[in-house]
Amino acid sequence: MSFSATSSIALGGGSPEASAAKITSKRPKYSRFTQQELPACKPILTPKWVILTFLVSGVVFIPLGAICLFASQGVIEIVDQYDIDCIPLSFRDNKVRYIQGLEDKRCNRTITVTKTMKNPVYVYYQLENYYQNHRRYVKSRQDGQLRSPKDENDVKSCAPEDTVGGEPIVPCGLVAWSLFNDTYDFTRNNQKLSVNKKDISWKSDRDSKFGKNVFPKNFQKGFPIGGKSLDPKIPLSEQEDLIVWMRTAALPIFRKLYGKIDTDLEAGDTIKVLLQNNYNTYSFNGKKKLVLSTTSWLGGRNDFLGIAYLTVGSICLSLAVFFSVLYLAKPRQLGDPSYLSWNRSAGGGR
Repeated sequence: MSFSATSSIALGGGSPEASAAKITSKRPKYSRFTQQELPACKPILTPKWVILTFLVSGVVFIPLGAICLFASQGVIEIVDQYDIDCIPLSFRDNKVRYIQGLEDKRCNRTITVTKTMKNPVYVYYQLENYYQNHRRYVKSRQDGQLRSPKDENDVKSCAPEDTVGGEPIVPCGLVAWSLFNDTYDFTRNNQKLSVNKKDISWKSDRDSKFGKNVFPKNFQKGFPIGGKSLDPKIPLSEQEDLIVWMRTAALPIFRKLYGKIDTDLEAGDTIKVLLQNNYNTYSFNGKKKLVLSTTSWLGGRNDFLGIAYLTVGSICLSLAVFFSVLYLAKPRQLGDPSYLSWNRSAGGGR
């Protein structure tokens, strides 16, 4: 038995166009997910909930801030700014001429330890008004060249410190060229304090970013010389001063680790420092400081985290008290929460 087109349309209840539209429709099948009917949390911020939230935040943040601040205050730190004092009086009016000249750059400093510093005592150099985050400076390097000798000729991003006499510079670029080159020697009671310079860089940098078979070539051979020279017989993965320096700072005031003193420094000790004032920060009105510091479980001395916690906690606690007084003094009648739902009528019905 066969049916005519008219009979099939009558039985199907629509025209052929409607049937085709129905078949090709992109309308998804009904589900609670596609219709956004899944259960969801819809908190209603009543005065009691707001007051309780601020109160709990204040009770949690204030003790945390006190703990962080106490840990930071426990860090003992000695800071000595030497960039001006290490310039002879006759050159104070032209510091750049002195630092670029051939004069003796040795300088003696004396540091007094005010509190006992347990080892390891970290030695940092601090530079100020030094923008390592400058776009041209940051881009003037070639990371592939640092990892593999196959890429030593890839110096296209290193200009102007890319080649010398047609030969590639390894490591190339302004970042490596400007390597910090002041040095520090410490003595206590006429006995030398050795500075441990091993493992002062990140292990991931030594293992992954600097090759064990990549050696310096033609480094600091051009003019002018930017900073410290590198030993061409030691691979880059072992030149930790360079590795520390190549991790560029985000802010114009920064510290970088120079080494560690693995000896306790007692209160009242007098530390004599023989330093070489070689690094030119005078051209851009920069500052140089020598820093001796211990650490805590939070790291070095930094009061910001503790102060931030205390500030936020105090604000939350103050708001909790304010809203509590306001709620008790001038309470307001709350509306019916059922009106907050778009598909419910007043009183909770559909």
